[in-house]
Amino acid sequence: MVIVQAVILALGVYFAAGLIFGIAFISAGVQRIDHVAAGAGLRFRLIILPGVTALWPLLLKRWIQAHRSQS
Repeated sequence: MVIVQAVILALGVYFAAGLIFGIAFISAGVQRIDHVAAGAGLRFRLIILPGVTALWPLLLKRWIQAHRSQS
């Protein structure tokens, strides 16, 4: 039972961090790694939010790489 609780807690922390990252990413980061998405509206950004929340470590890495290449 303790293992199940630990896994549920870890998933909750992962997705909470993903949601916080996702909000920042859809407002500022998506246009840095995908220039076509720069003109995208709010609906598009809300559609991609669940995927961004799930894949946030990968997208964070790409966002950092894009930032380094632009500097």
